[in-house]
Amino acid sequence: MKFDLKSDYKPAGDQPKAITNLTEGLQKGLNRQTLLGVTGSGKTFTMANVIQNVQRPTLIIAHNKTLAAQLCNEFREFFPNNVVEYFVSYYDYYQPEAYMPRTDTYIEKEATINEEIDRLRHAATQALLSRRDVIIVASVSCIYGLGSPKEYQNTVLRVTKDTPITREEIMRRLIEMQFTRTNVDLVRGQFRARGDVIEIMPVNEEMIYRLIIDGPHVTEIYRLDHVTREVKDTVPDIWLFPAKHFMTAPGERDRAARDIARELEEQLKVFDKQGKVLEYERLSRRTKYDLEMIKNIGFCSGIENYSRHFDGRMPGEPPFTLMSYFPKDFLTIIDESHATLPQIGGMYAGDQARKETLVDHGFRLPSAKDNRPLKFDEFIDNVGQMIYVSATPGPYEKGTSENVVEQIIRPTGLVDPQTIIMPVTGTFTAAGEDNGPDRVIDAEVPANYEGQVKDIMQRIRERVAEGERALVTTLTKKMAEDLAGYLKEDGMKVAYLHSDIETLERITILSDLRKGLYDILVGVNLLREGLDLPEVSLIGILDADKEGFLRSETSLIQTIGRAARNVNGLVVLYADHMTGSLKRALDETERRRNIQLAYNKEHGITPKTIAKRITDIRAMLGGDEAVSEEKIKKIMQIEMTASEGELEEIIADKKKEMKSAALNLMFETAALLRDEIAELEKELHGKAKKKGSSRATRAGAPV
Repeated sequence: MKFDLKSDYKPAGDQPKAITNLTEGLQKGLNRQTLLGVTGSGKTFTMANVIQNVQRPTLIIAHNKTLAAQLCNEFREFFPNNVVEYFVSYYDYYQPEAYMPRTDTYIEKEATINEEIDRLRHAATQALLSRRDVIIVASVSCIYGLGSPKEYQNTVLRVTKDTPITREEIMRRLIEMQFTRTNVDLVRGQFRARGDVIEIMPVNEEMIYRLIIDGPHVTEIYRLDHVTREVKDTVPDIWLFPAKHFMTAPGERDRAARDIARELEEQLKVFDKQGKVLEYERLSRRTKYDLEMIKNIGFCSGIENYSRHFDGRMPGEPPFTLMSYFPKDFLTIIDESHATLPQIGGMYAGDQARKETLVDHGFRLPSAKDNRPLKFDEFIDNVGQMIYVSATPGPYEKGTSENVVEQIIRPTGLVDPQTIIMPVTGTFTAAGEDNGPDRVIDAEVPANYEGQVKDIMQRIRERVAEGERALVTTLTKKMAEDLAGYLKEDGMKVAYLHSDIETLERITILSDLRKGLYDILVGVNLLREGLDLPEVSLIGILDADKEGFLRSETSLIQTIGRAARNVNGLVVLYADHMTGSLKRALDETERRRNIQLAYNKEHGITPKTIAKRITDIRAMLGGDEAVSEEKIKKIMQIEMTASEGELEEIIADKKKEMKSAALNLMFETAALLRDEIAELEKELHGKAKKKGSSRATRAGAPV
């Protein structure tokens, strides 16, 4: 199928020009392009139009799971008839294997896998191997090792009606594909065989396939609901992909075991020569045990550390990754490239430092270092044409791009916010000639000026009186908490936000800010990318002249952009000195603002604040409106008093809601529902146990 973009919107503002320029650049063979799109300019819609124009499989990389999920949902809305999949790390919890020589502490690998994300990863690779109209939205985890696509594809099993295949042959093939046989309820990657009936749940969907076998033929294939076991329909055939991404043919497994044994012998000679007796014994014992496990059951703990041998790669050769599953002509889009590219570039060094220690102390063979993420240059070699997307492209993007396309005019007509500088405590001065001409303070400073805190408090009061909201950024968590406490003492409705606040609580705080339960949000770095708060018309940046990561040019421009969704947007930067970053950020904001104002004047556009519906991911627990913690507790109390039968019905409904939330990539909601289900199941188990105990007492009572 072809990509078919569905949208009620037509390209507007700078979007038509950006779409045309980027499409022409790709058609001319330009390898690197940059879309410099300001906040709120519709960069995602532009990317969607480019994908439709070039009709090529596309990989979109974002720097965190939340942003990737948001992008995936947006692209699914744009391309409802095509395949848009989500590929991120499937660990809910991950503690990598490590050794600390100073304290002689070995930390064993510990991980909890999110089954739903694992399903989505399989759905992504299977889509890439079976069709071209595919968009994969991924996190940086896509540069980590994945099984060979050739072995993965070669192991696919197709079963059709009247296929000349026996029950034993199907079971043998499923086991080779690392499916697990069970006699209880099926989960993904398992099968159950009873008489001439085989039931299978694939890894990429929550659906049971029932095969009816008559002698050497499959006579019927039914699709069943995995919860109710209701027959949905019959199908003429099914394609079953392996249950794991790391697949190896039986013959290759024997070869890999011989290679591992050979490497062990070589490394033991090295340790013997160096006089490392402990390391010699440790490595010998561990590797021989792993080889026995591989020989007898085809698997061992930490088998990924031997992936180079199973893949048949040479030492130092890069591993297979998600990019290996794409066709050669795929397009790569790096979203928020100023944050994503440095993340990609930093993964390899940290991984190698940990692996070097493990190898040097005999915990792993040297080949374990080849189970790794791609180096930055390897990543670049693994992708073809690439588009960087950011409001603040970094030096790398600017230096390598053959075409930079600006998307400054917003379809809404909104302009970048007005910026003014006020002193932190005293008189504003310039910090040297290298920073350019002195910049005067943009607003009149009263004679009785009391500093940045008192000034921002007065400005907040004025905005709150107009029904608007404010953000204040500080340099540290302690400052954020102290300032929030000070504003609260003054009678203001305020909350603070930083990395110690749990994900669900952060989302709730942001929703409460939009509703007016809070008027001010005080935070640190989390107030930059990804916040969509049209009610915010005022941003105060405290200590804006403290040069560093939080007050770099990129950070300042991103923070200023948070006020670009409100027509009354104003950003007050408190500084006593003009730093290089501050001057560049202000000059760039002013340049964009002038372009936007001129465009609006020429076309007679009157900007309006964005109107956006207020939602909360916890709304599923209490109807249409989001619910408070107290209301959740009340709901739980009511549910806990239900009878056994009612509890079973409630739990079944909650499980359906949880599955629905996970399918829509609302993993925070799914996690909350999962925890609630666990509590309800405990209560149900307690009721059943109490009931059983009561029956036993009555049975043993004297007559």
